[in-house]
Amino acid sequence: MKLTYYGHSCFQVEIKGKKILFDPFITYNELAKDIDVNSIEADYIFLSHGHADHIADAVGIAKRTGCTVVSAWEIHEWITKQGIEKSHPMNTGGKWSFDFGTVKCVVAQHSSGLPDGSYGGNPMGFLFMTEEANFYYSGDTALTLDMQLIPAWTQLDFAVLPLGDNFTMDVTDAVRCADFVQCNRVVGVHYNTFGFIKIDTEAAIQTFKSAGKELLLPGIGTTIDL
Repeated sequence: MKLTYYGHSCFQVEIKGKKILFDPFITYNELAKDIDVNSIEADYIFLSHGHADHIADAVGIAKRTGCTVVSAWEIHEWITKQGIEKSHPMNTGGKWSFDFGTVKCVVAQHSSGLPDGSYGGNPMGFLFMTEEANFYYSGDTALTLDMQLIPAWTQLDFAVLPLGDNFTMDVTDAVRCADFVQCNRVVGVHYNTFGFIKIDTEAAIQTFKSAGKELLLPGIGTTIDL
């Protein structure tokens, strides 16, 4: 499976020919200034929670592409009011079979408010179970013991985890998370975008290596094979 990183927590995978975009925050990310947001195609957008640094470009991309937006119920209601016609609401613990595979919503320990100040519902992580690969995107979250449930549902090929600390897990907790979910290949996100979440990337890679795990930190705009 190929993964393209667009900065912060925004990335895209393609499964069975479907382009699936996560937490689009590109236009307002200075580190992603070389990315043309209007060139990004999507069949689905998955939103882990309502904070602006995860949904700022969701409405624009969804209107341009006509894709389906998948999110918590409260974000579904908000996104519908913005004129998005194709939206699929979900919530923690639920799963749904899409045309590319099955997605289960899992616990994320965080907060969620929408850009207009309204309630954003439960933050969530997503567990993707497909014929091409199984992966876990935690969304913004603290380390939580609920992560230990994930191996009961599927065996992961990779996980996408935040590393930046302050708002989410730090590198050490991300390693513990990888232990909990029994996955040794991790793509790091949610780091270095702002001053609050700066990390030493080389030290992070070494911390994972010392734990017998691989940390991948793709450059913005690059595509990696997983």
